[in-house]
Amino acid sequence: MKHLLTCMALPLVLTACDQASNSQQPSQPSYPVTKSPDWYQQGQAKVTQQNQAWQNIQTEKGSAKNAIFFVGDGMGISTITAARILAGQERGQSGEEYNLSFDQFPFSGLSRTYNVDAQTPDSAGTMTAMITGVKTDAGIISINEKVQRGNCESSKGNELISALELAEMAGLSTGIVTTARITHATPAAAYAKSPDRNWEDISDMPQEAIDAGCEDIASQLIYFKDRVKQRYGKDIDGIEVAFGGGRRHFLPKQAEFNSADAQSDIEGDRTDGRHLIEEWQSLYPQGQYIIDENGLNTANPKQTPILGLFNESHMHYHQDRHNDRSGEPSIELMTQKTIEILSQNEKGYLLIVESGRIDHGHHAGNAYNALHDTIALSKAVAQAQQQVDTKETLMMVTADHSHVFTMAGYPKRGNPILGKVVTVGEDDIQLADDGMPYTTLGYMNGRGMMHFGDETNAGLSYKNEINAGRHDLHDLDTTQAGYHQEALVPLSSETHGGEDVGIYAIGPGAHLVSGVHEQNVIFHILDHALNLQTQRQ
Repeated sequence: MKHLLTCMALPLVLTACDQASNSQQPSQPSYPVTKSPDWYQQGQAKVTQQNQAWQNIQTEKGSAKNAIFFVGDGMGISTITAARILAGQERGQSGEEYNLSFDQFPFSGLSRTYNVDAQTPDSAGTMTAMITGVKTDAGIISINEKVQRGNCESSKGNELISALELAEMAGLSTGIVTTARITHATPAAAYAKSPDRNWEDISDMPQEAIDAGCEDIASQLIYFKDRVKQRYGKDIDGIEVAFGGGRRHFLPKQAEFNSADAQSDIEGDRTDGRHLIEEWQSLYPQGQYIIDENGLNTANPKQTPILGLFNESHMHYHQDRHNDRSGEPSIELMTQKTIEILSQNEKGYLLIVESGRIDHGHHAGNAYNALHDTIALSKAVAQAQQQVDTKETLMMVTADHSHVFTMAGYPKRGNPILGKVVTVGEDDIQLADDGMPYTTLGYMNGRGMMHFGDETNAGLSYKNEINAGRHDLHDLDTTQAGYHQEALVPLSSETHGGEDVGIYAIGPGAHLVSGVHEQNVIFHILDHALNLQTQRQ
C-alpha cells in the first residue's frame, strides 16, 4: 500500500513505477527527460567524473610525497564567482560557465573561519589555524589562545609547531611564496611565533617586548634554522625558498642601504642598525639573494637557499606590475620557479603560496584588482598542476577569510561583471528606486565610490576622503581599473567577512576536504597526506 501511495502521489514516479512493474520494459526510461540535452549530459558526465575521483583517491596516511598549499587571502565565495565570470568574459565568453583552475578539482568543502575571540577573523589567527592545527585569537602568529595580544611574556610556552617546521624536520624541502610582504601575517605564521602580527621588524615593537626577549618577525625568518634547532633539538637545512615583498623590514633605516628600486627616500625601517640581508648572506654563503624578475629567471634552482624580496613593501597588484621599477615576477612565475627548486629533493617538499593582494584590493574597495589577483592565483594553480604529478602531490586551495563583497541585482547572463546592472530581457541600464544606476558588485562597508580612470593601483583610494553611500553612476565607466565600488557603511577600510570559505583539493588525501570543517582541520589534512608528525620523529 505504501508503494502504491508513493507512486500515486508523484506522477513522474508513477511512470517509473509502472515501468518497474513490467518486466518487459527497459531499465532506462524511454521518454525524454529534459529539453536541454547538453545540460543533462554535462550533469551526467560530472557525476561519472566524481565517482571515478572517489574510486581513484589515495586514502592512506603519508601517501603524498609533496604538498602545495595555496591561500587566496580574502578570497571568499563571491570573489571566486565574480573572478570566474570576469576571466570568462575576458576570453569572449558570457563568463558564468567559465572555470577557474581549482574549480575543476574533484574535491571541495567549506572552512569555518572564526578566531577564538572573533566572529569575523583576521589573517593571523586564520593562518595559524591552517598551518598549526590550532585555532587562536585574532592578531596572533602561531601561538595558542592563552596568549595576550602584545604581551611578550604571555607567549612563552604557548608557541605552536607549524606544518612548515614539521616538514623541515622530516627532511622535506620547503618554500614560501607571497605577493604580500614576506613578514605579513599569512606567510609569517608558517615560520614565526609572535603575540602581535604587527611586529614585522624591531621598530614596530614596544621596548617592553624587546626587553622580554621577543624577536621581530623578519629576524625570525633569517634565523629560522637556528630557532628550530633551539626549540626542537633538530638539525635542519632551513627554508629553501622565500619569495615576496617587505624588503624594508630587513634593512637599516638609513638611505645608504636603499635597494636599486627603492620607492622611499629611506627604504629600510629597522632602528637597530641590523642589515638582515647581509646577515642571511653570512649564514648562507652559497645562497642566492634576488630582487627582480630577471634575478628570478637566472637563479640556479640547484643552489639553495634563495631569498627573493621584490619590493620595499607589498608587491604590486597583478595588473599594476608594469609600474614596478625593476620588474616584479608574477605569482605564476614565482610558483613555477619554486617548484623547480623544491623538486630537487627526492624526499619531497611542502610549498605555501599566498595571493596576498586579493585582500588588499577588497580593503581598498576595488573589485577590479581583487578579481584580477584571484585570476592570477588561478593561473599559478594551473601552472603548478602542469608541473607536478597529482598522484603523488596534494594540491589544496582555500582562503583565510572572506570579505563583505556582494554580487547582487538581477543582471542578465553575460552582463559585464564589473558593469552596471542590465536585467534579463532588457538593453538599458536598470535604475534603482532613487533613479540612479547600480553595479552588480558592491561592498557592505568601506571607503565608498571613487573613480581614478585607468589607474591600476588601488591604494590611491586611501588618499581621498571617504565617499560612502549612493552616487550617480550614469556617466562613469565602472569596468575601468580605477573604479571603486559603492559602499554602504563608511569605514576607513573595507572589512573582512565572517562566512565560510571554500576548500578545493586534488591529489592524495584530497577527499578529506569534503564537508564543513573548522579551519584548523586543514593542517591535519596536510599532516595526514605527508605524515609529517611521524616522519620528524
